Amino acid sequence: MPRFKKMITLSCLIVPLVISANSFAFNLPKEFASLGTQSLAKKDVFAEKAKYIPAEKSNKSNDVRSAILTQFSSWKGTRYHWGGTTHAGVDCSALMQHIFSDSFHKDLPRTTSQQIENGKQVSKDELRPGDLVFFKTSPGKRHVGVYIGDNKFIHASTSMGVTMSSLANNYWVEHYETARRVKVLG
Repeated sequence: MPRFKKMITLSCLIVPLVISANSFAFNLPKEFASLGTQSLAKKDVFAEKAKYIPAEKSNKSNDVRSAILTQFSSWKGTRYHWGGTTHAGVDCSALMQHIFSDSFHKDLPRTTSQQIENGKQVSKDELRPGDLVFFKTSPGKRHVGVYIGDNKFIHASTSMGVTMSSLANNYWVEHYETARRVKVLG
C-alpha cells in the first residue's frame, strides 16, 4: 500500500509537468503551457524580453518574426469573417490588431483605412518583419497583412482563412498598394 501511495504522489507531480511541456502536441489550450512554471503578467514578460533584445536589425527582425509566427500558429486556419474579431471568424484588420496587441502590446486601429495611416511608409524592397502590407483588392476595398520576411506575409484570406502567402504571387503583385512600418519594439 505505501508503494501505491508513492506512485500516486509521484504521478500527481509529474503528469502536470509532462502535460505543460507538451501542451502543443496535445493541442491543449495555452493556459496548460504555464503549469509548473512561474507566472508573470503578459506585460511583465514583454518588458523583460524587451530589455534583452539586441540593437542589431537582424536580431530585432528575428525577434519580431518569431513573435508574429507564434501568433500565427494560434490563428492559422481560422476562417475569414468580415467584421469578425475572434477565433470563430476574423477579418484581416482584426487579425492585425490581435497580432500586434498580443505580440507587442501595440494597439492598432480597427479598419484597414485607419491602419494604413499609422507608422511610416516603406518601399517594397525595404520591407522588414512586422511591416504592414496593404493591397487594393477592388475599388474602395483594401486588404492588410503583416510581412514576416522571405517575401511572405500573414493575413486573413477570404478564401483560405488565416494563412501565409507570398508577395511574389501574381494576385498580390497586381494588387499591392503600400507598406507601413509601425514601431513594435523599444
